[in-house]
Amino acid sequence: MASLTESMAALSSPASSRFRTSVSQPEMMISSVSLSSRGGFPGFMGLKIQSYSKASWNWRYRRVSKHKGGVVCEARETALTVPVVTDKTWQSLVLKANGPVLVEFWAPWCGPCRMIHPVIAELGQQYAGKLKCFKLNTDDGPTVATHYGIRSIPTIMIFVNGEKKDAVIGAVPKTTLSSSIEKFL
Repeated sequence: MASLTESMAALSSPASSRFRTSVSQPEMMISSVSLSSRGGFPGFMGLKIQSYSKASWNWRYRRVSKHKGGVVCEARETALTVPVVTDKTWQSLVLKANGPVLVEFWAPWCGPCRMIHPVIAELGQQYAGKLKCFKLNTDDGPTVATHYGIRSIPTIMIFVNGEKKDAVIGAVPKTTLSSSIEKFL
């Protein structure tokens, strides 16, 4: 622990600043060229540099700080989406589908539903071509939810050739859902 503290102190000392600069200078030059030409970080979807000019007064040190830009994450570029099914499209997308279909019954005000959305999206990608994944908003499509007796959300149902085969209630781990899916592939 002491050696870690000493190395951190050495890196933060003014004498070591020339070493840090000389080591990272080529990396900074390369990354600044690639970042300025594309406006983002290669290999990291959704991370971009946002340019803005902002000045703020720092009362403690009595000086003006100027910020020229910052790194932002645009979630819509990194998020995986699950197609939506409604009362009108239920028949064609779920009941008449060939093979297994996973449907997540959810509502926008439900915290556990929002937690399980990325898991459903990952499963959709993992089982692409073998399983179709959809989500149904129970507030927008109460007819289907009532027909299947949905009383708790999130509820995940698996249908095979239009017939309900399995149901999982609650925000469960990905492994639980994977084991349920594997039974019908």
